[in-house]
Amino acid sequence: MTATAPPSGPSPSALRRPLTAAGLLTALLGAVFGLLLAVAAPASAHAALTGSDPQDGAVVATAPQQVTLTFSEQVALGSDSIRVLDPSGKRADTDAAPRDLHSGSTVKYGVALRGGLPDGTYTVAWQAVSADSHPVSGAFTFSIGAPSETTVALPGNEAGGGLVGTLYDIARYAAYAGFIVLAGGAAFVLACWQRGAGARPLQRLVVRGWMTLTAATIAMLLLRSSYTGSGKLGDVLDLDGLKAVLDTKPGAALVSRLLLLGASALFVAVLFGTYAKREDPREKKDLTFGLAIGGAVIAAGIAGTWALAEHASTGIQPGIAMPVDVLHLLAVAAWLGGLAALLTALYRTPDLPSEAVRRFSAIAFVSVVVLVATGIYQSWRQVGTWSALTGTGYGQLLLVKVGLVAVLVGIASMSRRWTGRLAAGGGASAVVTAETDREPEAGAQPETGTETEAGTKTETGTETAEDPERAAQLARQRAAVATAEKNRIRDADPGRSGLRRSVLAEVGVAVALLAVTTILTSTEPGRTEEEAARSSSAAAAPAQGGPVNLALPFDTGGENGKGTVRMDIDPGHTGANVIHLWIENADKKPMDVPEVKLAFTLKSKDIGPLPAVPVRLTEGHWTATGLQIPIAGDWDVAVTVRTSDIDQTTVTKNVKIG
Repeated sequence: MTATAPPSGPSPSALRRPLTAAGLLTALLGAVFGLLLAVAAPASAHAALTGSDPQDGAVVATAPQQVTLTFSEQVALGSDSIRVLDPSGKRADTDAAPRDLHSGSTVKYGVALRGGLPDGTYTVAWQAVSADSHPVSGAFTFSIGAPSETTVALPGNEAGGGLVGTLYDIARYAAYAGFIVLAGGAAFVLACWQRGAGARPLQRLVVRGWMTLTAATIAMLLLRSSYTGSGKLGDVLDLDGLKAVLDTKPGAALVSRLLLLGASALFVAVLFGTYAKREDPREKKDLTFGLAIGGAVIAAGIAGTWALAEHASTGIQPGIAMPVDVLHLLAVAAWLGGLAALLTALYRTPDLPSEAVRRFSAIAFVSVVVLVATGIYQSWRQVGTWSALTGTGYGQLLLVKVGLVAVLVGIASMSRRWTGRLAAGGGASAVVTAETDREPEAGAQPETGTETEAGTKTETGTETAEDPERAAQLARQRAAVATAEKNRIRDADPGRSGLRRSVLAEVGVAVALLAVTTILTSTEPGRTEEEAARSSSAAAAPAQGGPVNLALPFDTGGENGKGTVRMDIDPGHTGANVIHLWIENADKKPMDVPEVKLAFTLKSKDIGPLPAVPVRLTEGHWTATGLQIPIAGDWDVAVTVRTSDIDQTTVTKNVKIG
């Protein structure tokens, strides 16, 4: 018997539809990540330099014994993290490791300076690793005696920048995305659609999430030393650097994550192996409970590796912030990872029941509630004030995140309506008929008497037995026809099509939300930024001072010993100042005196007295140049006036300079 021509299989549109959705999602992911990487500034980390001694731009009369730096939070310093360079670029410090000068909650480090340093401008360059794992760096200058020219060029690149910084940031994005897909996809299978454990598209999604998270973690571990140090790509495989990383808190967190990923590999193998094949209801129920407990512990442990090494572990209330951060990340994974799994099931599997969609809708609602509660606490902790919310980069990014969450919730409400229609409609979207639900396996024989497209029948033991290759081809074609029929039933349901579109929109917004959230983890919190700005303003205040005018009455006790000293200090801030003195008698006429002396003392800092010797210009007019005021503060100005060989007096007045 001659067999008729085989059916042509599924239509091109049926084959293209899943690829179109996947392609759209991939393009959206690439566009959002590319845009955010293009516009994002170098990572601005949590720790900030809040003070130094000497201060930036200060002029000191004599060389200090050490230079100290004060930070807003704990930092990790290496042996060469603080360098002091003289005007010629040579090391002015003793090359010793920075000394820990902590006092209470004040985080302070110092380096000793060499003796006999000449006058001139000195550069302090520093680099450290913030307690939330991000590198920080900076530089400032101070002068001894008087400012001078310097050959030292201040570093233009921030720590954590360059090619290594870009690669590290990409790995961080990938790690978050991989965890969300891994944890959320597995949770979707266990909690919403247990039969989905046997669906290849969902298996591939979760396994790719595991592979992405593992590869990103290994990349971060290798890049870590160069990211926080030299910034050179060639140092990535430096074993000494890797060993140093393993001794740090971020390194320990990354290693712990790799160990937990080993346990998660076993979890995934059981979920998509033994669990997917289990048929006995009681056994499957017990296995579901065991996998749920084990998976929750592993997911919480992996989420804890972020809480251990980033913003949650520093700042105020770390004991509360770390578990809250773990809950926040798990809620994100359950919602956004579940969305990715739901989208995959809607586009790549024809038999997703409406009950699975309803279960995910309930999980998503709980996740949103947890996200709102934990997000409010995190926002208060990291921002603190309304001004920080609107006036800092962190606060503005947070507002963008809140807006995206609002959009996502709005789209999710549309998805819930489509879910309700599916539940009410049943039919094609609820359960595909048993006959089309099972695809013939490749190589299976057609049933006896099965009618072909042309109307002829293929009987067992005749042509198919004589031509096994032809029989296998017919079986594959029948499987393709069955798949096309299931796709047709699926696509004919308007409720399911509407749900797919709304879920696709949710995933698109979720991708942007994930990118913004990842940038937030590497941005200096608003609370810290405002604190650093206040400290910088206080340090910069001396440059905003103006000329100081004083009037000091005096009486030496001798004949014609009464008068007034009028003093002008210009410009009246730190650094070099010029002093003019006008001495008047009781009749406010210029008064000649044999000698005038000046001294400046800052008791709060135990500085001084700093002497100044005025020079007589004309009758009653004296001037002193080159007086160096090292730092701003309330200075005691002492003026000594001698009106004869034995008559003199000293008058003192407190004045704010700077």
